[in-house]
Formats: sequence, C-alpha cells, structure tokens
Amino acid sequence: MDKLLKMLEEMDIPFAYDHFAEGESPDPPFICYLIPGTDHFSADGRVYKKINEIHIELYTDFKDLSVEQKVEAVLDEHGIFYDHTETWIESEKMYEVLYSFEMET
Repeated sequence: MDKLLKMLEEMDIPFAYDHFAEGESPDPPFICYLIPGTDHFSADGRVYKKINEIHIELYTDFKDLSVEQKVEAVLDEHGIFYDHTETWIESEKMYEVLYSFEMET
C-alpha cells in the first residue's frame, strides 16, 4: 500500500481512509480512499498475485475540473487504468468523483 499512499501524497489534497473523524473533515476538496475488495490471482488454493480494488473518492463543493485533472495526472503518471463516475450529494451539497481501479500489492 506504500505505492497508493505515495500517489495520494503526490495529489497534494487532504486524504483519509474511509472518512475523516467527526469534526476533523477539512474544507473541500478532500479525498477519502477505500479498499473494498480484492481480485487476487490464485491457483491450487494459493494466492500468486495480490490485487486490491481501490476507490478514491474526491469531494468538492463545486465542479472543479482543475482538481480532477490533478488527481488524474497522478494516476496517469503511475500507469493506473481507472474508471470514474460522478454524483451530486444533495444532503452534503458536494460533488463526489469516484475513481475506481485495481492495484497489485
């Protein structure tokens, strides 16, 4: 996971795993990242290649293409193939841009 943390640091956006502690959330933009599952390569009951599913959730209070480009530039630089989706969270009055990819550990 060192590579993932290095990439998040390069984005120069505050980040936390899953969520920030109550009352400690920074002003947007910020990132929450998750490792919700795996897609390991295995055979004969043994894991030969450990592959984690990664979610990087970028939160902004307005549509901010420059921040999205910053995240995508780091992912591109590291050769990460990603998908992204976007949603408006009405209750929080924020956009969430979700970047999903797999990474070997």
